[in-house]
Amino acid sequence: MATRRAKTATRQVAGEPQKSNIKPASVRGRGKKTAAAPPQNVALVLQGGGALGAYQAGIYQGLHEAGIVPNWIAGISIGAFNTALIAGNPPERRMDALREFWETISQPYLLPATTLGQEARFAQIDEDSRAWLDVWEAWRALVEGQRGFYQPRSWFGEDPFAAPGPSGASFYTTRPMVETLERMVDFDRLNDGGIRVSVGAVDVASGNLEYFDNAHMRLDARHILASGALPPAFPAVEIDGRYFWDGGLVSNTPLSQVFDSEPRRDSLIFQVDLWSARGELPQNLLDVAEREKEIQYSSRTRTITDMQRVGQHYRRLLRELLEEIPAEVRENNPWCQRAEQLACNRRYSLIHLIYRDRAHFGHFKDYQFGRVAMREHWQSGLADIGRALAHPEWLELPKGENAFVTHDATA
Repeated sequence: MATRRAKTATRQVAGEPQKSNIKPASVRGRGKKTAAAPPQNVALVLQGGGALGAYQAGIYQGLHEAGIVPNWIAGISIGAFNTALIAGNPPERRMDALREFWETISQPYLLPATTLGQEARFAQIDEDSRAWLDVWEAWRALVEGQRGFYQPRSWFGEDPFAAPGPSGASFYTTRPMVETLERMVDFDRLNDGGIRVSVGAVDVASGNLEYFDNAHMRLDARHILASGALPPAFPAVEIDGRYFWDGGLVSNTPLSQVFDSEPRRDSLIFQVDLWSARGELPQNLLDVAEREKEIQYSSRTRTITDMQRVGQHYRRLLRELLEEIPAEVRENNPWCQRAEQLACNRRYSLIHLIYRDRAHFGHFKDYQFGRVAMREHWQSGLADIGRALAHPEWLELPKGENAFVTHDATA
């Protein structure tokens, strides 16, 4: 695996805290506490991307081993599944839960795995053989489904022209995933406030993106499943009489949910993207299909951070101006009172990780769940977070005028 040089992009802005009934996060760099005061929020933000989500498990393993404990995890689609596995298990069980989940869903639904437990040998095969293996694993995912995740619907004996309704209008059923979530996630723990959880889904009727947040409601398997209900493969999920699809249809990253929640708090954010907005020019139709997905699902994370940088800059500017106004005027002037609600001087450090090391995978990389690929995704995530954590200063909140700083860990 080639080593990439980490590059830091610095921006300025400020932020205000976001209070919730969660415990303060502990932040340690390589086993040592940073000298600076820890941020009030340590957020892990997980993008959607199907089989690529094993990369996020590798990222979390690196954070776990470094003693970095997020107190807020936000996810969409496969990111929501990983979120539930982490927040719905005690700290000592979280890595085991992630491993069991990915080892389960990386097996075809019916027959044994292609590699028969010999993944290490298959990882060393030549390029042409590996290309055929990837195609074969993707074909099996389409035809058989994945164990503990989804399986094809049985069309035999059914009227193909009937209207099955939103819960049945799909190529696959996700009942196996409901059973997996209920078996592997303790939803009492997920909802106990120890970790704030936010997962995004789209209201099918209105087309609006909504977030299910355990700070405001009780979450169960339906909310997690809804966040990953990508049509037409998977059916809409009914919640209280409304139907929801995959949140990635509108925005594939929940970063705005973390930035926009009020009141704002000093935050260290790990943004984990499975799709890169930048890429090579496509040379054939298969390349076109792959590049289209990358552009569609990258969700322009950099644009979001740039907008937040500018917004926070003006909020901090407003705070500085208010400090110049006499206290008695601020207390009685309604415009000053409104400005007090908008102004803030909080600080943000965002560590941005983008999965770029995908030489073997093509346009089907998000549904190629083979075990060889899964393990490569996982190891890539572990390697990338290791490079980021080699910079302990990134874990500190920015000082001085730069109140919003982004570190591009995989540039």
